[in-house]
Amino acid sequence: MTEPFRPDDLLQYRSITALTVGKAGAACLVEKPDEAKDRNDARIWLVPLDGSEPRSFTAGQDSAPKWSPDGTRLAFVSNRCNGLQVHIIDEAGGEANAVTHLKSGVSTVDWSPDGTRLLLTAMQDVDPSAKGERRPPPSGKVPHVVWRLPYKTDGIGYTLDHEIHLFVAATDGGDAVQLTDGPFDVRSARFSPDGARIAYTRTRVGREAHRTDLWLMDSDGSIPAQLSDTVASASYPVWSPDGRWIAFSGSEAEGDSRSRLWLFDTREEKVQALGSEELEIESGDSVHWSPDSASLYFVLVRNGLKEIASIGIADQQLTSVVSGNRHVLQLALYEETLVYAAASIESPVELYAYNLDGKGERRLTSFNSWWNERLSPRVNLRSFDVPDGRGGTETIQGWLMLPADAGEGPFPLLLDVHGGPQSVAFLEYDKAPWRNVLCGQGWAVLALNPVGSSSYGLDFMTRLKNKWGELDLPQHLAAIETLQDEGVIDDRLAMYGKSYGGYLSAWAITQTDLFRAAVVSAPVSNIESHFGTSDSGFYVTPYAMHGEPYVDRSAARRLSPLDHMHKARTPTLLLQGLDDQRCPVGQSEEIYATLMRSSDVPVEMVLYPGGDHHLVEKGSPSFRVDYVSRLVEWIEKWANRHDKDRDTDPDKPTQSSSGGS
Repeated sequence: MTEPFRPDDLLQYRSITALTVGKAGAACLVEKPDEAKDRNDARIWLVPLDGSEPRSFTAGQDSAPKWSPDGTRLAFVSNRCNGLQVHIIDEAGGEANAVTHLKSGVSTVDWSPDGTRLLLTAMQDVDPSAKGERRPPPSGKVPHVVWRLPYKTDGIGYTLDHEIHLFVAATDGGDAVQLTDGPFDVRSARFSPDGARIAYTRTRVGREAHRTDLWLMDSDGSIPAQLSDTVASASYPVWSPDGRWIAFSGSEAEGDSRSRLWLFDTREEKVQALGSEELEIESGDSVHWSPDSASLYFVLVRNGLKEIASIGIADQQLTSVVSGNRHVLQLALYEETLVYAAASIESPVELYAYNLDGKGERRLTSFNSWWNERLSPRVNLRSFDVPDGRGGTETIQGWLMLPADAGEGPFPLLLDVHGGPQSVAFLEYDKAPWRNVLCGQGWAVLALNPVGSSSYGLDFMTRLKNKWGELDLPQHLAAIETLQDEGVIDDRLAMYGKSYGGYLSAWAITQTDLFRAAVVSAPVSNIESHFGTSDSGFYVTPYAMHGEPYVDRSAARRLSPLDHMHKARTPTLLLQGLDDQRCPVGQSEEIYATLMRSSDVPVEMVLYPGGDHHLVEKGSPSFRVDYVSRLVEWIEKWANRHDKDRDTDPDKPTQSSSGGS
């Protein structure tokens, strides 16, 4: 018997967040909320490629699994003794042995080609007052000295009291040897196929250290050399098996969140782009070489979907390998088999395999078998004709989710706006569980990819610069009007968004009274102040506002919801992680204070202690359930009311001492 989704269903959901494949099978990191301890549990599962039953391989708080080159040993990072250290376990299982003992713990691990050494990134404490000079870290309580940008990171906080460097350690134990040193952070690294050199990416030195470049050094840490300087965010270097090429990903312009493929030619010693300028890939450790060094396999982002594709190095021919109406989230290649995690709106994340000889796809896991006991929404990938902002029209796409068994409508509608804006609508359940809950309660949900979204071409993506809200809100409203004309939805409309979606939700309630309820999460409400208070605002906001090197303040004021918030009359719920550094708490507080002082509109703000910008996906389980429950309750309460009870004169402020619901 099936039943509707509930907010606490997210406590059952298992996510696959890392993947490595060897001859023993796929080792994947599976995360699941631990309700009793109110934390997210992470352990490694071993999944055979022959269809045999997967088994839990580790039982700790683990991360970063990597098979040895011969596939007989698995290295991973675990907190089971003396902080986060590298452990190695045999393919047959048994006890895992700790092989590092670094004071500040290890972040990532990789193997040398001969399997005798481990390449590590680890944090080192430094004296922030030394401003990059080598001095022992201070003891006791010290102030946060700020002398460069960035000086904080979402999910971490203040960062100038530590650096992330490369170390090498023998697999049979012993002290790890530090390979890099200086006022910078190493982001990722790989040994060359012969083990003689290391390609790595690291931040820059100086007043502004947010850009990352590709570097190369000998395996003993000597002769470091910078290989790239034109790619703003070089990341995840991967050597070709013949040692000729180093592939890496990154954006060309700082502030641009779209990644593409790049190659460094070790013979000609130059960087070149791979593929057309329109090609967009999913950033992360999911780029893999074919055994003959002739092509790359990667996750391609195209038309709002994430598929597996390959591209030839010589002819740059792009080929779709595995596609569908879903998102591929992790990708690994072992010999002639692709192994990947994928999810859609209708299906939870699971692990799949695909043979390159074309034998087809097979599912390897059923981590989320409980999903079959729930009523999944009916899902349609729709197209809508909308204004293009140039006096004409264009076609955009979006996902329309309808109740499973409630007839043909009309239904109330939640407009669910994605972040970015250079991103696409999420398909994964754990990033938007309220959709399933609302569909189970008779709601329709619309998640569009309007102008400004990535993966639909550069013109479509960049046209929103300096026009936030002005071009994309009319497209959302046009899609709503189409659905109303079709009789699919009625006038019970609500809007939700987080990050840029929070911006657009806040903007919308200052521009229209169409929505009966709004939920604004981790928004940008004041573009001008976001520039200086966000961990990335100082370079992302200028990119979005066409102001270099600082924000275009006149555009920022014109487009900031805060400058118009006194006109809003929509019941509004604000949901915010208290430790969010990407869209800091002040962005929500400014909306809240303005609505409280300028109107008697129902408004409530909920702050989650310890919550960062990824509270929805990675926050404590109790807060995540609370977040979904409050969102659904607010929308149900205010969108279903019979009397909108709106102020007929939106420019006339009224005092309120409570402003609550």
